[in-house]
Formats: sequence, structure tokens, C-alpha cells
Amino acid sequence: MENQNKNQEVVRGLKARHLSMIAIGGCIGTGLFMASGEAIHQAGPGGALLAYAMIGLMVYFLMTSLGEMATYLPVSGSFSTYAARFVDPSLGFALGWNYWFNWVITVAVDVSIAAVVISYWEPLGFLPTWGWSLLFFLVIFGLNMLSVKAYGESEYWFAIIKVVTVVLFLGIGLLTIFGILGGEYIGFKNFTLGDAPILGGGFSGKFLSVLGVFLIAGFSFQGTELIGITAGESENPEKNIPKAIKQVFWRILVFYILAIFVIGLIIPYTSPSLLGADISEIAKSPFTLVFEKAHLAFAAAVMNAVILTSILSAGNSGLYASTRMLYAMGKDGMAHKAFGGTNKHGVPMIALIATGVVVLLIFAVQSTHPNAVDFILAASGLTGFIAWLGIAISHYRFRRAFHAQNKSLDQLVYKAKWFPFGPLFALFLCILVIIGQDSKLIMEGIFDWRGMLITYMGIPFFLAFYLYHKLKFKTKLIPLKEVDLDR
Repeated sequence: MENQNKNQEVVRGLKARHLSMIAIGGCIGTGLFMASGEAIHQAGPGGALLAYAMIGLMVYFLMTSLGEMATYLPVSGSFSTYAARFVDPSLGFALGWNYWFNWVITVAVDVSIAAVVISYWEPLGFLPTWGWSLLFFLVIFGLNMLSVKAYGESEYWFAIIKVVTVVLFLGIGLLTIFGILGGEYIGFKNFTLGDAPILGGGFSGKFLSVLGVFLIAGFSFQGTELIGITAGESENPEKNIPKAIKQVFWRILVFYILAIFVIGLIIPYTSPSLLGADISEIAKSPFTLVFEKAHLAFAAAVMNAVILTSILSAGNSGLYASTRMLYAMGKDGMAHKAFGGTNKHGVPMIALIATGVVVLLIFAVQSTHPNAVDFILAASGLTGFIAWLGIAISHYRFRRAFHAQNKSLDQLVYKAKWFPFGPLFALFLCILVIIGQDSKLIMEGIFDWRGMLITYMGIPFFLAFYLYHKLKFKTKLIPLKEVDLDR
């Protein structure tokens, strides 16, 4: 390829502030702005707080696990590389391709949703929805064509908008609770509804209703693992990654817990307004409802702009993550070696172009065959949880190999706390949430073949990659004393 980088390496151009905001921006999005209302309605404010706190704790352990490995071995395709080196090459192959495919689907869906969101403003209807989708894709693709600093800066400012929105929401929400805005003192009365004070009737009814919120919370927090993908392009990974992990965890947890607390105080969890908050119905976002409670005009328009920013941010990160994963697999021999090359700016252009083409193909399929959308989304539905499982397993094996090979933990710049509890806790909770995906089957005993297929399709999809590689290359679990720990 023209202007090919002789070293075939990405460029370390991401600063600490970029890493922090990429991780924050990765998980503060439509999950918080739209789905948090459904979580509160389903399990009560206390049940939602419990679920988000538990998933937040799990994410913390996963980030510390990832941080330990990423500071020791900073590479772009962290999940596939770590699993292939510390566990089994077939696991690394399956994790890498599954994660790549997940983000490709995510980008295709995001540009479609962005077109729906922008249709909120009628004057912008001069372009058809597919035209807006194509325009958004070209913007995202253009940002990824530039140096990694351009990606870092764009994500930094995308994340700033979301963080400012949450901070303003918390401030306005607290003023509304105490009657300074909205003209009515609310206090804690909405936390004592139902049979169980604080927790709400939804919590006292069924534990499985809270398990369902674990799923919502899990999807909301997905994106924090992007910090592992960016490790290979961090200016100083040994210093910046631990710093980013410490900052990001507390900020994310505070934002989520406080936001849910404020929503639960202001809007009764029994309110039907919290249900069915579809992305095309910005007026049903719990954030919009709280702003309107404070008698703030244009609340829906403001939230529409913020949600549009969130979707474009997710698409931007998705194209970056999938491109870097394909690049890393090209470097590691899990994909064609051409994908492992970069241009003079350190951008893996061949991997980017190939990923972009697949995004457009999926977008075309879902546009021309609407019935295919459910199955396309289902194929990637569990990928985030599977990636988290991969992180937990890889870290557990990494530490055990360190011990088996009599290496000193002093060689680790950053050490994950509470090992082995952290990865084992994350492993257990991920499996619990994955099993609890089919809420109708578990909560109501309703068996639906089509629904079950769509819900769990991600598992056979992942296994197909794993078994293909396993049968072709006859790989085995790597003995701990043979794990490659060379840096």
C-alpha cells in the first residue's frame, strides 16, 4: 500500500486525558440516557441501584485485570492477543473475530439510529434517512482515517458533552428534589412506594426482576474495555493506563449511581413514563422527564442533541475498535497479514477500509431486509459479555503462569487488587447475566424458540469461530509453564 509504515506499527499518540474520556464516553450513552428508566421501573429505585452497583464493581475488577495485562503487554488487539498467549490460540481467535464483528454491526446500527434521531428536527428532513446515515458514516470514517490523535480528540470532546450533560442533570435534579426548581418539594417519598421501602415493590416481588436489571446495567457499562484496545497507542501505557482506570471507575460509578438515585427520587418507579423509552422517543428519556419536571423548556431538544452525540461517539469508537482488532489479528496471524500494515501516520488503512466495506454491507442488508435486523443484532448481542469473560479468564491464567514460572510480581507495573477474587467474581457474574438473558423463560416460564434463538445466538456464533480454529489447528490449553510471558 502507498505510504506504508516501514515498521508496520500503530503510533503511540493517545494521552492520559484521551484514555480517561474514551473509557468514560464508551459507557455513558443511550444505556444511561434511555434504558435507566426501564431499569428503575422493573426493579424499583433500590433494586436498580443494587444492580448497577454490582455490575459497576464487576467492571472495576475487569478493568484492573485488563490494566495489569495492558501495562505489562500494551497491544492494540488486547483481548485476542492475551487469550491466545495466556490461554489457548483458538480462544484468542474466537474473541478477536467475535469482537470485530460485534463492533462492525454496532457501527452499522449506530449510523441508522443517528438518522432516526436527527429526524426529530423537521427542517433537517431534506435528506432521506439513508442519506443521513451515509453522511454520518463518512464523518466517522474520515475521523478514523486521520492520526490516532484525531480519534482521541474527537472522542475526548464527544465524552465532554456527555459528562457535562450528566453533571447538569445531577445539579438540576437535586434542586428539583428540594423544590428549588419545579415548585414542589419531593424529598424521599418516591423511595418509599410499594411494599418494600427504599427498594420498591419491584425488588420485593422477584429477585429475577433485579437480575433482569443486571442485564440492562451490563449493556450500559459495555465500552469500558476500549481502554484495552487503546493501550497499544497510548503515549506512556505504564503510567497512563493505571491513572485512567482509577479515574474512570469512580467517575462512571458516581455518575450512574447518582443519576439513578436522582431519577428514582423525582419520578415514581410505578410511572408508565419510565417504560418503553425507545431511541426514537426522546420525550420518554428519564433525563428529559426530569428536565421537564424542573420546568426547563426545550428539554427534549437538548437531550436529542446529546443522544445524537452519544450515538456518533459509539460509532466512532466502534470503527476504531474493530479496525484495531483486525489490525492486531493481522499482526498475530489470525487474519490476512495485509491487515497488519499501517500507513505513514500509523493508521491501519487496509483494516479500516475492509471494516468500512463490511459496515456498509450490513447497513444495506438491514435497510433492504428489515426482518434481518433482529438476527443481525442477536449475532452480536452477547459479545460484550463474552469479551469480559475472556478478560477474566486471561488475567487468571496470566497470574497463575507468573507464579508457575517463578516470576516476581514486582515486574508488574500495575497490580490488580484482590486477586484471584476479582477475575473469579467477574467470571461468575458474567455467566449469571448471560444465563439470565431470556427473561420470559426464566421469569414467566414462557418458552419461545424464535425468541430464545435471537437471545442466545451470540453463543453459537462465538463457538463457531472457536471450533473452526480448534479443528483446523488442533490447538490445546497452553500449560502454565509454557505461557509466553516475554514482553
